[in-house]
Amino acid sequence: MKIRFSIVFFIIFQITLAQVGGERIYSFLNIPTSAPQAALGGEILTLNDDVNQPLWNPSTISKFMDNQIAVNYVNYLTDVNMGSATFAHLINRRFGTLHAGVQYIDYGEFIGADEEGNETGDFGARDLALSLGYAYNISRSDFYIGMNLKFLSSKIENFTSQGAAMDFGILYYSDLRPYSFTAVIRNLGYQFSPYDEKREEIAYDIAVGASYELSDVPIKWHLTINSLQQWNIAVANPSNEETDLDGNTISEDINVFQNAIRHFTIGAEFFPKKKFNLRLGYNFRRAAELKLTETRTFAGISAGFGLKMGRLKLDYAFTKYHPVDNSSTFTLYIDLTRKGF
Repeated sequence: MKIRFSIVFFIIFQITLAQVGGERIYSFLNIPTSAPQAALGGEILTLNDDVNQPLWNPSTISKFMDNQIAVNYVNYLTDVNMGSATFAHLINRRFGTLHAGVQYIDYGEFIGADEEGNETGDFGARDLALSLGYAYNISRSDFYIGMNLKFLSSKIENFTSQGAAMDFGILYYSDLRPYSFTAVIRNLGYQFSPYDEKREEIAYDIAVGASYELSDVPIKWHLTINSLQQWNIAVANPSNEETDLDGNTISEDINVFQNAIRHFTIGAEFFPKKKFNLRLGYNFRRAAELKLTETRTFAGISAGFGLKMGRLKLDYAFTKYHPVDNSSTFTLYIDLTRKGF
């Protein structure tokens, strides 16, 4: 049993790359499942016109998302499959808009083995999250506050776990200003049903974000500073190890700047208000921890595009992780408020 679970958890936590050393549970919540999010670096918080964005920042929920549907699919690393679906509906002008979402990740099939290494058959593993969100515009201001409630479920073979989490966000946004600012606490919760006897902490995150749309050039910039709950997030890259004359291995020495820059993610949207737009992103942490010394991996880089066709919109994102594996994300938006195609 111990051998089997060691293998499963090693694979799961290695592919998520969402927390330092895989220290927390439900880390799949910090993996982007929408194409715009993935293309802009994977952790952007200021996409206020995207019905998928409230999964990351509930304060972006607004009446402009009324009757918008999005379906997302991610062909993730090592043939792991992920996806999500979101929907928003304006209850009435006095109450506001409710947002609902579902996220899942299927880790595929594994070969089970007992303590002596004897195979016991194949088994699967998956995670699931259901969310309900709401945002409120503070009276006579351009500030919005929002909250998500999430039910979390995980299964590995016959072992299951359940939990609950909340997101809190505050956003400053105005149609008359080219900039917006936000602060978010994500996945603050509790595992009330552990796999075994020991409860684990949920992979929460505290982040701030900003965006700025240029007036003379059709470009909108996005910036996120994440993991503010933990200053030291740097992990030494084994590819940067050195050997001295005595044969001793010396690990990578990470300075203050190298640790600080890992908190940053930047993205740029080109022609953000047009029917066709392009996106680029760079995740500094991913780039630092997945680079190789003798090979240019381009880790940390992501790119994508969006194409709007009547009531439909198709988005795609390509994310670079490693020379041997990348990720593709597909998103389909449907605007139910428009009649016809």
